[in-house]
Amino acid sequence: MSKVFSTDFAGRSISLKADYVAGQADGAILATYGDTMVLVTAVSLKTIREGVDFLPLTVDYQEMTYAAGKIPGGFFKREGRLNEKEILTSRIIDRSLRPLFPKHYFHETQIMASVLSVDNENDSDVAAMLAASAALEISDIPFKGPIAGVRIGRVEGAFVCNPSQALQEKSDLNLFLVGRKIVPGTQGRPYDVNLVMLEGGAEEVAEDVIVDAIDFGLEQIRPVIDLQDKMRQEAGKAKRAVPAPAADEALVAKVSEAALAGLQEGYGMARKMERYDKLAEVRKNTVQALTAEDPSLKGKILEIIESLERRILREMILKENRRIDGRSTTQIRPISSEAGLLPRAHGSALFNRGETQALVTVTLGTSHDEQRMDYIAGEERRSFLLHYNFPPYSVGEAKPLRSPGRREIGHGGLSRRALLPVLPSREAFPYTIRVVSDILSSNGSSSMATVCGGCLSLMDAGVPIRDTVAGIAMGLLKEADQVVILSDILGDEDHAGDMDFKVCGTEKGVTSLQMDIKIDNLTGDILRKALAQAREGRVFIIGKLRETLSAPRQDISIYAPRITTVKVRPEKVRDVIGSGGKNIRQIVAETGVEINVEDDGTVTIASSDAEAAARAVAMVKWLTEDAEVGKIYKGTVKKIVDFGAFVEILPGTEGLLHISQLAKERVNKVTDILREGDEVKVKVLEVDKQGKIRLSRKEALAENGNP
Repeated sequence: MSKVFSTDFAGRSISLKADYVAGQADGAILATYGDTMVLVTAVSLKTIREGVDFLPLTVDYQEMTYAAGKIPGGFFKREGRLNEKEILTSRIIDRSLRPLFPKHYFHETQIMASVLSVDNENDSDVAAMLAASAALEISDIPFKGPIAGVRIGRVEGAFVCNPSQALQEKSDLNLFLVGRKIVPGTQGRPYDVNLVMLEGGAEEVAEDVIVDAIDFGLEQIRPVIDLQDKMRQEAGKAKRAVPAPAADEALVAKVSEAALAGLQEGYGMARKMERYDKLAEVRKNTVQALTAEDPSLKGKILEIIESLERRILREMILKENRRIDGRSTTQIRPISSEAGLLPRAHGSALFNRGETQALVTVTLGTSHDEQRMDYIAGEERRSFLLHYNFPPYSVGEAKPLRSPGRREIGHGGLSRRALLPVLPSREAFPYTIRVVSDILSSNGSSSMATVCGGCLSLMDAGVPIRDTVAGIAMGLLKEADQVVILSDILGDEDHAGDMDFKVCGTEKGVTSLQMDIKIDNLTGDILRKALAQAREGRVFIIGKLRETLSAPRQDISIYAPRITTVKVRPEKVRDVIGSGGKNIRQIVAETGVEINVEDDGTVTIASSDAEAAARAVAMVKWLTEDAEVGKIYKGTVKKIVDFGAFVEILPGTEGLLHISQLAKERVNKVTDILREGDEVKVKVLEVDKQGKIRLSRKEALAENGNP
């Protein structure tokens, strides 16, 4: 029999229904938030695959098109690969859940979230995150929850919890944060809610506002944390036992004796590949030496070595105040950059920070190059694209090339959010912009190198961005009361640290950020200090970027299409297009330009040939011109009548040429002078209130010296 649990969440009721559907899953929850409904299932196999010494967790969030009453596009007419939004949401859920499984839990586990109904008012991401936690909570799968997610906006200075789509458009903040219940609580509360994950963007918002938004969001989560506790008590199953492997002190001592000195020597090497080669040699030699009699010990030995490596690195920083490459905690690695290195790209930049290097390019296109994003919430036409590539050679590996993975999509999304707030409006710069970041070498912070290189390449392309944007990856180590915040972390520091957070923005404020927290009791004071240190680093990097390019170039590349915008009255749009698109085709055929006409009367003409663009503009203006009194036109006789002729002087615009205005002398019959199809010069005498036009051939002849 199904059980329904409900509570108020951001002023609206949210309900979780257990034991209702998907009865063979280990845990299944149907979450309902308004008319938004999400089914989340959790399944974890009872057996462990041989040789697996990690958690094989898969998280898939999918939006069923029937949820919005749609039929999928394409040939197959069914849901296929996850789109960008689905991938980013899958990553958010994955990053929140993964650290909360027991360390030695190696059972293959799958979380599936399916959006079954969507109303565009209540966030399906929020419902999916809550249902994922609840499905694990009521299952027998071991999990250190409960957790819950919330979206925070800010409208007119006031924070808004789970804003509707319409309200989010007015917000200067879009943060999705996940919190976890921590017992015991502080300040007399039964429990605290600790930040687990944060992802979002902002329009140059101050760091203090970000911290206040986090505090606000964590408090908003409490009702749905309580709801899950109630569910677990009434409908939860007993958790599976996860026996920790027995500590083999003798083996630990042997591994330490064999490997410790070599590992310490390796972590004394500043260059990544030299260090990795040394560490790999130590691992290999240690395993060979200690598995001669018992090969089954290999997994345990490698686990002990990994623990030693983490301990060595943390002690270097926490006790010796020393980083791998000799920097202080706030010091940024050496930075260099150059712009305009690719002659035919519309914009390019090479950004170097330590051993991390990104080649970032910009290509300018027209509205025909916009990306059409078909989501169940509606269609989005995207004119700013950012693609991040991480080839295997960037980390000294040789692997087959594959389509972009979730990591690449996630890093691209983070970088795109960082640059989006400083881009010019579509009206001011009517181009489709594609940024591509190819990571040539990586030792931490490659997504932040993408932001920095992306900003330079946009300026090199002549895109009039409002300000310089930079990004920095930060780390944190905490033991007892000792807290060390690291600026511009290396990959090893990320692996051994307790928090990884990336902050992007201008000197004015934050535009994009991402946090993954591995520890409890992360206080607001620590967050404020970390964000303040990140700001100092970001401002320093902005200064370095301005040494390469202080402002956008004054003009775009000679190889980029030139876009000219012409505004016509909306009722004239059909005249530009012509019957069946005849006029558009004629303009393209005669000039070779690319032309696009919007319903509001905006006509964009793109061509790398300035003369061709000018001819196209003239043709559009001619097609949409209004008759001007006193002006002489070369028209075509469309119809002959007894009292005169109707002459088309502009496309779709005819005037009456009365028989009395054909010539200075008296004319007995119109056909004595004109025939249908003849071209004739006429002068506009009058345009009355009804738009009727009077023409004169006699006046036109007189002005041309032929009285």
